Amino acid sequence: FKNYVQFSGGMGKPVIYLYPTKKTDVHAELKLLTSDLYVTYPNYGDGWNVTAYPNGKIVNKADGGTYDYLFWESINSRTHYDMSEGFCVSAEDTEAFLREKLEILGLSERERNEFIVYWLPIMKENRYNYVTFQTDCYTEAAQLTITPKPDTLIRVYMAFLPLDEPVKTNEPVLTTPERKGFTAVEWGGCEVK
Repeated sequence: FKNYVQFSGGMGKPVIYLYPTKKTDVHAELKLLTSDLYVTYPNYGDGWNVTAYPNGKIVNKADGGTYDYLFWESINSRTHYDMSEGFCVSAEDTEAFLREKLEILGLSERERNEFIVYWLPIMKENRYNYVTFQTDCYTEAAQLTITPKPDTLIRVYMAFLPLDEPVKTNEPVLTTPERKGFTAVEWGGCEVK
Protein backbone atom coordinates (compact mmCIF):
# COMPACT_ATOMS: atom_id res chain seq x y z
CA PHE A 1 0.00 0.00 0.00
CA LYS A 2 1.04 3.55 -0.53
CA ASN A 3 1.65 5.27 2.76
CA TYR A 4 -0.96 7.86 1.98
CA VAL A 5 -4.20 7.34 0.11
CA GLN A 6 -6.58 10.12 -0.78
CA PHE A 7 -10.30 9.59 -0.21
CA SER A 8 -12.66 11.28 -2.63
CA GLY A 9 -15.77 11.30 -0.41
CA GLY A 10 -15.80 12.72 3.08
CA MET A 11 -15.47 12.00 6.77
CA GLY A 12 -18.31 9.69 7.78
CA LYS A 13 -20.38 10.18 10.88
CA PRO A 14 -17.95 11.65 13.32
CA VAL A 15 -19.84 11.99 16.60
CA ILE A 16 -18.64 13.79 19.72
CA TYR A 17 -19.60 12.71 23.24
CA LEU A 18 -19.09 15.01 26.23
CA TYR A 19 -18.70 13.75 29.82
CA PRO A 20 -17.89 16.60 32.21
CA THR A 21 -17.49 15.86 35.93
CA LYS A 22 -20.40 18.24 36.65
CA LYS A 23 -23.03 20.11 34.61
CA THR A 24 -20.95 22.35 32.32
CA ASP A 25 -21.54 24.87 29.55
CA VAL A 26 -19.41 23.76 26.61
CA HIS A 27 -18.47 25.33 23.28
CA ALA A 28 -17.13 23.02 20.53
CA GLU A 29 -15.66 24.15 17.22
CA LEU A 30 -14.40 22.31 14.15
CA LYS A 31 -11.81 23.60 11.72
CA LEU A 32 -11.72 21.39 8.62
CA LEU A 33 -8.55 21.87 6.57
CA THR A 34 -9.04 19.21 3.89
CA SER A 35 -12.81 18.81 3.52
CA ASP A 36 -16.01 20.83 3.68
CA LEU A 37 -18.60 20.62 6.44
CA TYR A 38 -21.71 19.02 4.93
CA VAL A 39 -24.24 18.26 7.66
CA THR A 40 -24.43 18.67 11.44
CA TYR A 41 -26.93 17.67 14.09
CA PRO A 42 -27.77 19.66 16.06
CA ASN A 43 -27.15 22.64 13.79
CA TYR A 44 -23.54 23.80 14.06
CA GLY A 45 -23.96 27.54 13.48
CA ASP A 46 -20.74 29.22 14.64
CA GLY A 47 -19.91 26.19 16.75
CA TRP A 48 -21.96 24.14 19.16
CA ASN A 49 -22.99 25.84 22.40
CA VAL A 50 -24.37 23.23 24.76
CA THR A 51 -24.81 22.25 28.37
CA ALA A 52 -23.20 18.86 29.01
CA TYR A 53 -23.90 16.51 31.92
CA PRO A 54 -21.74 13.79 33.51
CA ASN A 55 -24.02 11.03 32.14
CA GLY A 56 -23.34 12.22 28.57
CA LYS A 57 -26.61 14.10 28.06
CA ILE A 58 -26.17 17.21 25.92
CA VAL A 59 -28.68 20.08 25.80
CA ASN A 60 -28.24 22.36 22.81
CA LYS A 61 -28.69 26.01 23.74
CA ALA A 62 -29.92 27.05 20.27
CA ASP A 63 -32.96 24.76 20.17
CA GLY A 64 -33.29 23.41 23.72
CA GLY A 65 -33.13 19.86 22.37
CA THR A 66 -31.48 16.95 24.17
CA TYR A 67 -28.84 14.92 22.30
CA ASP A 68 -26.62 11.91 22.96
CA TYR A 69 -23.77 13.39 20.91
CA LEU A 70 -22.82 16.09 18.41
CA PHE A 71 -22.84 14.78 14.84
CA TRP A 72 -21.07 16.05 11.73
CA GLU A 73 -20.05 14.88 8.27
CA SER A 74 -17.90 16.42 5.60
CA ILE A 75 -17.64 16.17 1.81
CA ASN A 76 -14.99 16.91 -0.83
CA SER A 77 -12.24 15.33 1.25
CA ARG A 78 -8.67 15.97 0.20
CA THR A 79 -7.28 14.18 3.24
CA HIS A 80 -4.29 11.88 2.82
CA TYR A 81 -4.37 8.94 5.25
CA ASP A 82 -1.38 6.99 6.50
CA MET A 83 -2.03 3.42 5.35
CA SER A 84 1.43 2.06 6.22
CA GLU A 85 0.17 0.14 9.27
CA GLY A 86 -3.14 -1.64 9.62
CA PHE A 87 -5.06 -4.88 10.04
CA CYS A 88 -6.46 -7.23 7.40
CA VAL A 89 -9.87 -8.39 8.65
CA SER A 90 -12.29 -10.85 7.03
CA ALA A 91 -16.00 -10.02 6.87
CA GLU A 92 -16.87 -12.71 9.43
CA ASP A 93 -14.24 -11.46 11.90
CA THR A 94 -15.15 -7.77 11.62
CA GLU A 95 -17.52 -7.53 14.59
CA ALA A 96 -15.12 -9.21 17.05
CA PHE A 97 -12.20 -7.20 15.66
CA LEU A 98 -14.01 -3.88 16.16
CA ARG A 99 -15.15 -4.77 19.69
CA GLU A 100 -11.59 -5.65 20.71
CA LYS A 101 -9.75 -2.77 19.04
CA LEU A 102 -12.25 -0.06 19.96
CA GLU A 103 -12.04 -1.08 23.61
CA ILE A 104 -8.24 -0.83 23.46
CA LEU A 105 -8.59 2.62 21.86
CA GLY A 106 -10.64 3.82 24.83
CA LEU A 107 -14.26 3.69 23.69
CA SER A 108 -16.89 2.76 26.27
CA GLU A 109 -19.29 -0.11 25.62
CA ARG A 110 -22.02 2.31 24.50
CA GLU A 111 -19.62 4.16 22.17
CA ARG A 112 -18.30 0.88 20.73
CA ASN A 113 -21.82 -0.40 20.11
CA GLU A 114 -22.85 2.78 18.30
CA PHE A 115 -19.67 2.66 16.18
CA ILE A 116 -20.26 -1.00 15.28
CA VAL A 117 -23.96 -0.54 14.47
CA TYR A 118 -23.00 2.17 11.97
CA TRP A 119 -19.90 0.63 10.35
CA LEU A 120 -20.43 -3.16 10.53
CA PRO A 121 -23.12 -3.35 7.80
CA ILE A 122 -20.88 -1.35 5.44
CA MET A 123 -17.71 -3.34 6.18
CA LYS A 124 -19.37 -6.78 6.01
CA GLU A 125 -20.17 -6.13 2.34
CA ASN A 126 -16.46 -6.69 1.60
CA ARG A 127 -14.70 -10.08 1.76
CA TYR A 128 -11.79 -8.41 3.57
CA ASN A 129 -10.98 -4.93 4.80
CA TYR A 130 -7.61 -3.34 5.37
CA VAL A 131 -8.38 -1.34 8.53
CA THR A 132 -6.31 1.55 9.85
CA PHE A 133 -6.87 3.85 12.79
CA GLN A 134 -5.76 7.35 11.92
CA THR A 135 -4.50 9.74 14.52
CA ASP A 136 -2.20 12.45 13.17
CA CYS A 137 -3.74 12.63 9.68
CA TYR A 138 -7.23 12.96 11.10
CA THR A 139 -6.54 15.37 13.94
CA GLU A 140 -4.59 17.64 11.57
CA ALA A 141 -7.35 17.56 8.93
CA ALA A 142 -10.27 17.98 11.37
CA GLN A 143 -9.19 20.19 14.24
CA LEU A 144 -11.52 20.11 17.23
CA THR A 145 -11.47 22.77 19.94
CA ILE A 146 -13.57 22.25 23.04
CA THR A 147 -13.96 24.92 25.73
CA PRO A 148 -13.43 24.33 28.58
CA LYS A 149 -10.61 22.06 27.47
CA PRO A 150 -11.27 18.41 28.39
CA ASP A 151 -8.85 16.61 30.71
CA THR A 152 -9.10 13.62 28.35
CA LEU A 153 -9.75 13.82 24.60
CA ILE A 154 -10.12 10.52 22.72
CA ARG A 155 -10.47 10.73 18.92
CA VAL A 156 -10.85 7.42 17.07
CA TYR A 157 -10.98 7.60 13.28
CA MET A 158 -10.99 4.49 11.10
CA ALA A 159 -10.05 4.49 7.42
CA PHE A 160 -10.59 1.16 5.67
CA LEU A 161 -9.90 -0.20 2.20
CA PRO A 162 -12.10 -3.02 0.80
CA LEU A 163 -10.15 -6.06 -0.45
CA ASP A 164 -11.03 -9.21 -2.39
CA GLU A 165 -8.09 -11.18 -1.00
CA PRO A 166 -6.19 -11.04 2.32
CA VAL A 167 -2.86 -9.20 2.47
CA LYS A 168 0.10 -9.24 4.85
CA THR A 169 0.17 -6.16 7.05
CA ASN A 170 2.34 -4.24 9.47
CA GLU A 171 0.05 -4.16 12.50
CA PRO A 172 0.34 -1.10 14.75
CA VAL A 173 0.54 -1.27 18.52
CA LEU A 174 -2.59 0.35 19.91
CA THR A 175 -2.57 2.01 23.33
CA THR A 176 -5.38 2.65 25.77
CA PRO A 177 -5.86 6.22 27.02
CA GLU A 178 -6.85 6.83 30.62
CA ARG A 179 -10.28 8.40 30.91
CA LYS A 180 -10.10 10.93 33.75
CA GLY A 181 -11.77 14.23 34.55
CA PHE A 182 -13.81 15.96 31.87
CA THR A 183 -13.68 13.46 28.99
CA ALA A 184 -14.61 14.11 25.36
CA VAL A 185 -14.77 11.23 22.89
CA GLU A 186 -15.12 11.33 19.12
CA TRP A 187 -15.34 8.52 16.60
CA GLY A 188 -15.79 8.45 12.84
CA GLY A 189 -14.45 6.81 9.73
CA CYS A 190 -14.33 6.50 5.98
CA GLU A 191 -13.96 3.99 3.19
CA VAL A 192 -10.78 4.69 1.26
CA LYS A 193 -11.04 4.63 -2.53
